[in-house]
Formats: sequence, structure tokens, C-alpha cells
Amino acid sequence: MKKRNVTKREKERITLYIEAGLAVFLAAALAFAGGADAFTERERGQMPAAGELLEKEKAPEDPAVDDETARQEEAVSSAEDQGQYPIMGESNITVQEMVNYFNDSGETYPSEELSEGGADSIETFCRIYYDEASAEGVRPEVAFAQTMKETGFLQYGGDASIEQFNFAGLGTTGGGVPGNSYPDVRTGVRAQIQHLKAYATTDALEQECVDDRYEYVKKGAAPYVEWLGQQENPDGVGWATGENYGYDIVGMIQEMRGE
Repeated sequence: MKKRNVTKREKERITLYIEAGLAVFLAAALAFAGGADAFTERERGQMPAAGELLEKEKAPEDPAVDDETARQEEAVSSAEDQGQYPIMGESNITVQEMVNYFNDSGETYPSEELSEGGADSIETFCRIYYDEASAEGVRPEVAFAQTMKETGFLQYGGDASIEQFNFAGLGTTGGGVPGNSYPDVRTGVRAQIQHLKAYATTDALEQECVDDRYEYVKKGAAPYVEWLGQQENPDGVGWATGENYGYDIVGMIQEMRGE
């Protein structure tokens, strides 16, 4: 087929269509640009620039938090330099040493009362402490010495009674408040050890929590036995308000070890 030549008039018509199309495109572009300029100053203020976002991402942490962390690290370092006694960690204490420590006190083991909770002898009682403490990474001698201090070598006489199987005054706030009760000796021991662990570290428990006061403890606030006393704790928190509470327990541990 022979190709037809485009006439001059047709060329002019094509040019007109192209120009009209360009005019429409230009009008649409101008309208869009005008709409973008219509943002109010308030709207623009709510849209941070890329540089501002970058600055926010790089913003330093709260200085107060940094200061608190540094203070705690300094306190821990100072305590380690002074040779204070960690609550957590491996221990070379033996069940027999715990038994001997109790027997050397001259007190009589309350077998009638504690046999109801599954500990008919001091040997069984000490074994429960050893096993429960080891399961959570708590040093057995720490928990056992605390119990001897809190109960007067299992003779009681305070607000709690021996039938509660509460061996460390959990929940006793003074004024005759008896504190918590547990179904048996092992549960009471476990609750005490979990409470000690809460003070000593931020690590999670290994066993199911039976300490209903666990959530109220500031975790890791007392990694050393000496810090269990509120008066000696750098943060003013701890197990008991009595002066030298933790230091008394350390003294008892030393006696248990024959130091």
C-alpha cells in the first residue's frame, strides 16, 4: 500500500492537540503545587524535618537514669571492695554444718510442730533449706541464718507462730500482725528464698512463685546480705528496719562456718 503524505492542515491540527495537552498538564501541575502550599503553619509544625527525626533518634537517655545507674554500680563496687557477703552464688556450706550450728545453740528442735509440715527432724529441716536455696541459686547459709535470727532458733515468740510455717517474718508488719501462712515447711522455706532472691537479683525465679509478696520487692536492690537492713542499704530499702540486720546475719554465717 502506498503511504499517504500528511497535509499541512493536518500537521497544524496535530500541533494544536499537543499544545492543548501540554496546557492541561501544566494547569494540573500548578493546581497540585498550590494545594501543597495550602498546609497551615500549624500542620507544618507537626511534621518534623528529617534532621529533627535523626536528632530524636540520637537523643541521649534521661540523665537522671544514667546517674542512678552509675550510683548503683559505684555502691556495688564499693561493697565488693569491702568484702561484703553476696546472697547469690555457689556455696561450700554443708547440711551437716547447718545441723551443727542449730545444735550448738542449745535450743530444742520443735519436731512435734514441724513434723506436721513435713520436717520431723533438724536434719530434714536443713536439707529442705539446702535444696530449696540451691534450686534458686541462693546461698543456703544465708537463708538458714536468717531463719535462726528471725525465729530465735525456731523458738518463735514474735507476731508469727510456728504453725504458720513462716520462717522469716514474711508479711509481719508489727503490732501483732501475724504475717503470711503456708501449707507446709517446704512451701514456707521456698517463699522465703524467693523473697531473698527478689532482693538479690533481677533474674527470674526457677520454680513457681509461692511468695505472694514477690512483686512488691525492688528487684536487685540488695545483692549483699549486709544490705538486707534498710538502714544500711544504699537505696533505703530492704527486708527489715532494724539496725545492722544484715550484718547480724553475716555474723551468724561466720559462726556457722567456724570463722
